[in-house]
Amino acid sequence: QVQLVESGGGLVQPGGSLRLSCAASGIIFSIYHMGWYRQAPGKERELVATITSGGSTNYADSLKGRFTISGDNAKSTVHLQMNSLKPEDTAVYYCNVLSGSMTYYWGQGTQVTVSS
Repeated sequence: QVQLVESGGGLVQPGGSLRLSCAASGIIFSIYHMGWYRQAPGKERELVATITSGGSTNYADSLKGRFTISGDNAKSTVHLQMNSLKPEDTAVYYCNVLSGSMTYYWGQGTQVTVSS
């Protein structure tokens, strides 16, 4: 059974930082990429960043420079360092895995709230 376990969400003041982590288990085939998406209230889910097993990264243009994705393919873990957080970054952040069999898996989501 595939499981994605996310951690690190919470409440932070504007300008602060948070680090999200996700650990995947039970994926039979190799991982093509791991990443993060987010969904704010009333909005569609959107890409935050992905990282392939080879280390190539892809970011939403609006987040480049503030967010950094990193991963350990051997451990099936992915992290998202979020700096200079803004109220508009408030959302549920979802861990995502695309396996080598081209199957998508999603975590349950972790809430990030940026507010003073």
